[in-house]
Amino acid sequence: MAPRRDVIADDLRTQISTGRIKAGERLPSEAQLASRYAVSTPTLRSALAILQGEGLVEKIHGKGNFVRHPLRRITYAGGGRTPHTQTATDAALRMTVRTTHLPARGHLAALLRVSTSSPLTEFLCLSHEGKSPHSLARIYVPRDLAPADGSSESLCCEAALVRLTELRPPLAEVRERVSARCPTPEEAATLRISTALPVLAITRVAADTTGRVVEAALLVLPGDRADALFTHHTMTEEGETEG
Repeated sequence: MAPRRDVIADDLRTQISTGRIKAGERLPSEAQLASRYAVSTPTLRSALAILQGEGLVEKIHGKGNFVRHPLRRITYAGGGRTPHTQTATDAALRMTVRTTHLPARGHLAALLRVSTSSPLTEFLCLSHEGKSPHSLARIYVPRDLAPADGSSESLCCEAALVRLTELRPPLAEVRERVSARCPTPEEAATLRISTALPVLAITRVAADTTGRVVEAALLVLPGDRADALFTHHTMTEEGETEG
């Protein structure tokens, strides 16, 4: 006999797929569902976690569990020189930015190859599809390369990032590390996903012609809505680039 959590998840999944419970609709409270299925609250939450992991249900803090609208897939195109809009290239996605000044600490100091307490600026970019968070990016630059007028949310995301690109010196090297992992509790809460749903975590470090790291970007793309594409050009014997 299948575990009760799987039986409950199957029943709710069927109701969602057949339209009995529609996208955007709030599910009954966890107490109501637990009573309906005659199970404990932990068992009910375990069933909901399955659906959250599949991207069918999202839990909004203080409001309850909702059937998620199908989210479109995006493709992160690695190897480019301007990564800032690659996590939200579709016109249906909108982005917000929050700018914070902070000192370099721990892994940030190591990523940007600066001493501890060096002044940095963080751009926290969150893309949305409708009301649902879609993907998350944290971009760090040395303070002297940050727009002077972007100390708060005064600039829209696109304007802030375009200005950031204009201030940045020409890039000589871009390194990207891609890994699959579970989100941190903070990332899961921000993106309204289950902590069991794998994400693509991309760490991108860009350096200028002097070897100075001028940007470090940490991107989090939920696995149910993102792919990563990397294109490499080979050299012919004559030294020309193919493809």
